[in-house]
Amino acid sequence: MGAEGFWDDPRAAARASAEHAALRGRLSEYRELDAELQELDGLAQLQGEEGGEADPDFLGEIDGGLTAIADRLAGLEEARLFGGEHDAGDAVVSVHAGEGGTDAQDWAEMLLRMYTRWAEGRRLRMELKEVQEGGEAGIKSATFTMHGPNAYGLLSAERGVHRLVRLSPFDAAHRRQTSFAAVEVAPLVSDEVEVEINDRDLKIDTYRASGAGGQHVNKTDSAVRITHLPSKIVVQCQAERSQMQNRVTAMSLLRARLVQQELERREEEAARARGETMAIGFGSQIRSYVVHPYTMVKDLRTGHETGNADAVLDGALDPFIRAELERRARGEAPVPAGEDAA
Repeated sequence: MGAEGFWDDPRAAARASAEHAALRGRLSEYRELDAELQELDGLAQLQGEEGGEADPDFLGEIDGGLTAIADRLAGLEEARLFGGEHDAGDAVVSVHAGEGGTDAQDWAEMLLRMYTRWAEGRRLRMELKEVQEGGEAGIKSATFTMHGPNAYGLLSAERGVHRLVRLSPFDAAHRRQTSFAAVEVAPLVSDEVEVEINDRDLKIDTYRASGAGGQHVNKTDSAVRITHLPSKIVVQCQAERSQMQNRVTAMSLLRARLVQQELERREEEAARARGETMAIGFGSQIRSYVVHPYTMVKDLRTGHETGNADAVLDGALDPFIRAELERRARGEAPVPAGEDAA
């Protein structure tokens, strides 16, 4: 940063400065933790040299200090898992109902609620950009952005197909039903990231936004749908009040999807080089949620599982996300396909 000409390119300088600040912060926290641990160790040794029965208040202070250090260390350990180009930034997430009719649409809405609750627990900011309501219940699809530290890095672990097994509340016979929903995750990139989009490759449609009656968005054709013809990617937005704002947001979503498409291409090439046979990306089934005849959620990539399906559906996703990020960090292939939770 002190080199001559460093500030001649303000954008590059700003990126380097931000990276420097982040690394300096992590190093500073490590040094603080090390100093606190040394201090606690010194106090414990002093107590040992004095002999006699330890004061309960003193032991409580030592125990509390170690617990606080362990919690902060867990944060540093998680931070080491985010080394990707876009991991530290925000994310664009889409949830799509798959096969299963009304049950699948209800399942897609359950997933949307799960990510909403998870975001609340992580203190991430979630903005809903578009929702297509289901015919009888649930949603056909939804798109939202997630803002906060490592939002993309965390949610990238959720990309793929999610399967639910339960007794259908929409079946008069109350039979067991298997439903599918797919989750797409892309990095919400800044305008500085170069993404080539030719206007001739875009098909732009406007339509009347859906939602509760009486709102401004329902009175004008303010919603925007953009189709990128070469890639067949379709994005849409109806969250803003004006057509122009929705178009700007939709273009941002399209940029994110195109960047993710390139990232997936690189992942597939790397997987082939490692000899992996499991598909990577939108089409791969990653997790099963079973609530009948027993309860279990099992990740099919890492083997991580829990019997508390209700907690997971209420947003307790961190153990599953952490297990997947750890697997990637170790460079391991997904666990071999075999008997799963269904």
